[in-house]
Amino acid sequence: MMGDENLTSENELPDDLYGEISDFCEKGNVLADQEKFAEAYEQFDKALALVPVPRERWEASTWIFAALGDMAFSLKNYPLARQHLDWAVLCPDGLGNPFIHLRLGQVNFELSRLDIAADELIRAYMGDGETVFEQEDPKYFDFLKTRVRI
Repeated sequence: MMGDENLTSENELPDDLYGEISDFCEKGNVLADQEKFAEAYEQFDKALALVPVPRERWEASTWIFAALGDMAFSLKNYPLARQHLDWAVLCPDGLGNPFIHLRLGQVNFELSRLDIAADELIRAYMGDGETVFEQEDPKYFDFLKTRVRI
């Protein structure tokens, strides 16, 4: 198709746009590592603003929505985290991603949506085993063990 020379595949952005988005995400990652979650959220939000609609078409959206959800989770804004993570699941390779399901499980746990939390946490466990819980508050894995035999 005319004008699509820069697209490397159906779900990948043109290199120049991908570079701009990656720059914002890298700044967000650095800020997140410094536990500056609100500032990191702003950088990931700037990255998302550059993604063409429909956003769920692009691979980059998967990790941007996941990062936004992760930052909102870290800020204890669970409704916002759930919103971003729900979008991440709709993006390429989002469904089945252990980290996304882990965060969705944690968010739903914190929102007292325990049946959904258990479903998401078991998806995370099925995708990555106990490893996915290693850096997390043990209350989530303990909760999961009350719902399923592990």
